[in-house]
Amino acid sequence: MQKISIDFSKTKGFIADGAVKQLEKEVLSAQQKLHDKSGAGSDFLGWLNLPSSITREELNTIKASATRLSKQSEIVVVVGIGGSYLGARAVIDALSNSFDHLQKKRNSPVVVYAGQNIGEDYSYELLDLLQDKDFSVIVISKSGTTTEPAIAFRLLKELLEKKYSRDEVKDRIVAITDASKGALRTLAEREGLQTYVIPDDVGGRFSVHTPVGLLPIAIAGLDIDKLVEGAAFMEKATAQGVAYNDNPSAIYAAVRNLLYQSGKTTEILVNYNPKLHFFAEWWKQLYGESEGKENKGIFPAAVDFTTDLHSMGQWIQEGERNIFETVISVEKANHKVEIPSDKDNLDSLNYLAGKRIDEVNKKAELGTLVAHIDGGVPNLRISIPELNENYIGQLIYFFEKACGISGYVLGVNPFDQPGVEAYKKNMFALLGKPGFEKETEAIKKRL
Repeated sequence: MQKISIDFSKTKGFIADGAVKQLEKEVLSAQQKLHDKSGAGSDFLGWLNLPSSITREELNTIKASATRLSKQSEIVVVVGIGGSYLGARAVIDALSNSFDHLQKKRNSPVVVYAGQNIGEDYSYELLDLLQDKDFSVIVISKSGTTTEPAIAFRLLKELLEKKYSRDEVKDRIVAITDASKGALRTLAEREGLQTYVIPDDVGGRFSVHTPVGLLPIAIAGLDIDKLVEGAAFMEKATAQGVAYNDNPSAIYAAVRNLLYQSGKTTEILVNYNPKLHFFAEWWKQLYGESEGKENKGIFPAAVDFTTDLHSMGQWIQEGERNIFETVISVEKANHKVEIPSDKDNLDSLNYLAGKRIDEVNKKAELGTLVAHIDGGVPNLRISIPELNENYIGQLIYFFEKACGISGYVLGVNPFDQPGVEAYKKNMFALLGKPGFEKETEAIKKRL
């Protein structure tokens, strides 16, 4: 298996010569904090050795559940928010046929999502779709009381109970939740639902390689063995003892922190493959939730090129120079499409006749790289050989490991998210949740 690679040569001139080498001691010290669990948030490091510790028996159990749900369902609804759904969706969208949901003959159910928003029209349209479809539900929640997924699950469970017998309902719900406590655990035990455990030491945004991500990914017909194999490969490639220059996660953490110190406060994750849109959404949560603390942190943004070159391209080229780009470059397309010749050549594209679309895309990537560097935007390039389970598994672990290192270099706890609770308290107060009466009065005075 090849290893994904990182090229930071196009940051030259934006950070001092030798600066990456000078940061080696600090970066390796941050990595050491991860491995010896001496840093802040060390009780949430279960993801660190997760790929190499998943057993064959655990994977086979997940695959058996996926097979059972797939056989009885046209649609499987994944209920969750944040890391409880973004990791799975990132992988599924990256590796599935873009139009698979429109195919009449399918080898796996359509995976759709609920509980990631509170959109009433979205909820109505989903329930309407499911009225005459055979469907099952995977509900993912540590507590079972998080507002968005809890509302969605209540609605879906009610529809299941209208459509199916009690025994059938039980077989159509899988709960991924806490091992021993919480509303969802209580419900699962009372109604005899199959369950998987969200490990106490793995935060949601780091949970792709737990049942949280693996079960929906397996249901989508993807190879979770190879996904985990790729992650385990990267775990080894970024382990203690690996030389600093050979450790892609360490180098990425170093370069992005140096750019931040030089005033580049926004990182734009760029892809040239539309399949990676939701991978970028997962990445945004990973880094935004991990580093945005104590009035610090690089702001994570993302664009889909070349699409967004026709919308965001102007700003990136000539806007405020507080940005840098990290480009995910896929070296080889999985399919071949050549541009045909046209006898009239009214569109003047015959100079491209016989070329693959991917060649045109690669030239757009290189042309944009040069233009943006000339425009004052430093670029990092992360190359993956192709889109498959092995390399996506590598990429996920690469970013997770770099995130932990980078957070410690920045001087924050990368494994908590205290700021997320602020909106919830206000929302509960405004909705009249019992116990929030004082907050309700305080908010009313401010509105």
